[in-house]
Amino acid sequence: MATAKSPSVEIEVDNRVVRVSNPDRVYFPELGLTKLDLVDYYVSVGDGIVNALRERPCMLHRFPTGLDGEKVHQKRVPRGAPDWLETVELHFPRWNRTADELCVTELASVVWAVQMSTVEFHPWNSRRADPEKPDEWRIDLDPGPESDWSQVQRVARVAHEVLDELGATGFPKTSGGSGLHVYVRIKPEHGHKEVRRAALAFAREVERRAPEDVTTTWWRKDRDPRHLFVDYNQNARDHTIAAAYSVRGVPSARVSTPVRWDEIDTVEPDDFTVLTVPARYAEIGDLHADIDDHVFDIARLLEWADRDESEGADPPVDPEE
Repeated sequence: MATAKSPSVEIEVDNRVVRVSNPDRVYFPELGLTKLDLVDYYVSVGDGIVNALRERPCMLHRFPTGLDGEKVHQKRVPRGAPDWLETVELHFPRWNRTADELCVTELASVVWAVQMSTVEFHPWNSRRADPEKPDEWRIDLDPGPESDWSQVQRVARVAHEVLDELGATGFPKTSGGSGLHVYVRIKPEHGHKEVRRAALAFAREVERRAPEDVTTTWWRKDRDPRHLFVDYNQNARDHTIAAAYSVRGVPSARVSTPVRWDEIDTVEPDDFTVLTVPARYAEIGDLHADIDDHVFDIARLLEWADRDESEGADPPVDPEE
């Protein structure tokens, strides 16, 4: 007896055709947004999401039945993936296991992942050529429970000031939550631990300049809830955060969206959603398009780290300990 096949549509993406099953499945109930709406969104920002993910190991945050159901954090590409899909094998010493993670090189890979119920894309800060040598330093401005967006805006100004003094070009984006991320392209010459030391040295400088707003205390229980945490450990190995242009799994379908520095004082996180970002992208394009042209040497930050530690500061807390 023949069984009925689930409804599907075929999406042409460059020279690929990706079959999307259950295109009408609702993923964001409050907005009525479907799987196909999610596909259409990612296609609309195609160059931007591919630029953010290109050649990076990528963990997928999947919602097989939509936001009302289970959330799955998936490292391994499942069996049955198309033969053109590219991956990278990673080793995880803690469990002495390996995983073949998605490695996006084209937009069809993104559409395939959405077909597999992916909502969020979380790439590493290193690339497939050498996963142990990050080429991206990530500054995560993470507001505390009693912080607000105005505090994020204030701290962003301080972070921008320090970056300018270092001669580093920072590329900011909303987190898609309540915070702000700033990415800096760096030379892939240092391991994750050294990049983390550099990130902490930067965070401490921001803390020195804005002590009423900022903390670098790692343990949540020890932080003042009114302070914003500059999360240096987002640079630890296998720690990932949502990519530029990634949708977030929240009811309003917020998007982690690149912004100009001069916009930060006037925008709000809710300004950027699946419904609003495509028109913005069509108008201004990818604000992170030239990030690879602005490479920073973290040597000076490592000197700051040496100075701080020689004066008694603790080295970065290992997030796995």
